[in-house]
Amino acid sequence: MTKIHAAITGIHGWVPDYQLTNQELEKMVDTTDEWITTRTGIKTRHILQGQGNGTSVIGAEAVKGLLEKTGTKPEEVDMLICATVTPDMLFPATANIISDKCGIKNAFSFDMNAACSGLLYAIVTASKFIESGSHKKVIVVGADKMSSIVDYTDRSTCVIFGDGGGALLMEPTDEEVGVMDAIMHTDGSGMPHLHMKAGGSANPPSHETIDARQHFIYQEGQAVFKFAVTNMADVAVAIMEKNQLKSEDIAWLVPHQANMRIIEATARRMGINKNQVMINIERYGNTTSGTLPLCLWEWENQLRKGDNVVLAAFGGGFTWGSIWLKWAYDPK
Repeated sequence: MTKIHAAITGIHGWVPDYQLTNQELEKMVDTTDEWITTRTGIKTRHILQGQGNGTSVIGAEAVKGLLEKTGTKPEEVDMLICATVTPDMLFPATANIISDKCGIKNAFSFDMNAACSGLLYAIVTASKFIESGSHKKVIVVGADKMSSIVDYTDRSTCVIFGDGGGALLMEPTDEEVGVMDAIMHTDGSGMPHLHMKAGGSANPPSHETIDARQHFIYQEGQAVFKFAVTNMADVAVAIMEKNQLKSEDIAWLVPHQANMRIIEATARRMGINKNQVMINIERYGNTTSGTLPLCLWEWENQLRKGDNVVLAAFGGGFTWGSIWLKWAYDPK
């Protein structure tokens, strides 16, 4: 029996127009362009403005562009997964709101929260539905409005994050392309180092939590960096070793865009050159679930059918993982 693979057959990204530069941040907090660039590699990040505009705006724009680009009708989509840590609201799911905005009526939709590893988790989940034969057209969205949970008086975190995301179409194929293998990890003991203190059921919103500024990202930078730089590199190498892939077999590394030093460390461990690494952190910052689809969208025209591509990410939770996929199409 022919094995069904889940292949990415289209990708589209979207970022809001407004760009927050390092020079503007210098006027907001005690920081400098040199400090930010040296420690993160970021020069600018896009910010979604406008009353009532949430993550669904980013996701819907990406999905609309994807549908048009791939010639897919909304009614043909039978699943939509949205990876995000900044849902429009606790319920309904942002995936539901995106589906409604895009006229997708025949799909079941749900959100997935694995922090910066969210897109990896969503791709793996989508691939299982496709491989089972139950679903033919699945859209995976990775999008975040990180500015909604960033404390712009905290210079250690406000320089890192931006808003944006993308959407990808996944379909079945009997060719040797698509998602070939994945390694996923979770270590919940990392929670104290990176989380949001209030807003959930354990610590619901109150005057006290708002006054204490507990509805923003809390990050212990050194601890997170130490875990991330080790585990993201380790899991990228692990997927290669598991599948007998050598450095020369890899066409592209698609790393989570959190910190340039983490990206460079991962590439070194894999033994690949910087020109084989998708890097756009300088312009977008860390868009959490949005970083990987934005990379694939920007590099789409350089990808070739059969290219071995490794996706790797590390996120709060802690969550981390890697996916090996063979790219399924040539530039259109």
